[in-house]
Formats: sequence, structure tokens, C-alpha cells
Amino acid sequence: MRLKELREEKDLSQKVVAEYLCVKQNTYSQYETGQRQIPIDALIKLAKYYNVSTDYILEIKSER
Repeated sequence: MRLKELREEKDLSQKVVAEYLCVKQNTYSQYETGQRQIPIDALIKLAKYYNVSTDYILEIKSER
């Protein structure tokens, strides 16, 4: 997933994004590394936050 790329483009820390999602930082870190599957509601929330499609985050499409 492109979560790390999107987060770093906005110069955000994992902690800031985790707080936005109401999860712990280590949980969000596991989303970025693929160790934990991201819940659909969090995926949608992040797509809106970064103004990209869920398909882009999931690397299904290369278009934002």
C-alpha cells in the first residue's frame, strides 16, 4: 500500500495519522507495513484525507 508515501508527502508523522484514525501509532505502523489489514472504514477515511481513491492506496490503480 501507498500509505507511507502519502503520509511522507504531507510531512506527517505516524502518530498524527494514527490519531486521525483513532488508533495507536503501532497499529497504524502495521497498516503501513502490511502486517495488519486496514479496516475498510479507515481506508475510506484515509482516501478522503489524502484526496485519492481507495484503489490508489491499495495499488490497484496508478492514478490518484
